[in-house]
Amino acid sequence: MGVKRASSNLHETLRQQLAVMLDLQQTMNAKVTADWATRNFQWYRAIWVECAEMLDHYGWKWWKKQTPDIEQVQLELVDIWHFGLSLLLLRDTDRDALLDQMIGELTTPVVTASEFPQELEAFALTTLASKDFDIQAFNRLMVSIGLSFDELHTRYVGKNILNLFRQDNGYQTGEYVKQWSGREDNEHLVEVVATLDPSSPGFKDTLYLALETRYRESNN
Repeated sequence: MGVKRASSNLHETLRQQLAVMLDLQQTMNAKVTADWATRNFQWYRAIWVECAEMLDHYGWKWWKKQTPDIEQVQLELVDIWHFGLSLLLLRDTDRDALLDQMIGELTTPVVTASEFPQELEAFALTTLASKDFDIQAFNRLMVSIGLSFDELHTRYVGKNILNLFRQDNGYQTGEYVKQWSGREDNEHLVEVVATLDPSSPGFKDTLYLALETRYRESNN
């Protein structure tokens, strides 16, 4: 009974996190382009371009010394997740069915038989062939590079909320001030997130308010 209860709790937490991220992506896409779902944007192209950037951060050049920048690789994976969620939102299915599918694919045991560059190339090829988002292949990338789903959720929500905050404060019209008290807003984001509980249901709202407070204080 204990194992079943733990598994049930894990799936419920995962469902809540996925639901929040889908809602955030829907909101962000609509804020940038109101009719985004009918515009046939090339989300798959954005994904494979990010894959190329990720490989550069990991390192592939045999004619020079390179050390994998794991932190930057993980950040690129978070960017790909934005585009992947957008593709998933376009699928002709109801939200509960989509969440069930995502949970099933994200909780399927993953075995990575290849090195990260080979896993990345396989993911890019699948993306180009299908022009869709392969959740299981993406999950293999996360496992291969050591990015947990909880960390993906925290980083995704943080970046998404910052992007929404930028848009709400004149990012497109040039009114937004990216430097807060002499530091970039990304740095403030990292500090604020470190003070909050990402597992809290109100994480995204609390984060937005905290960013707003810092922004007003630094620009007064």
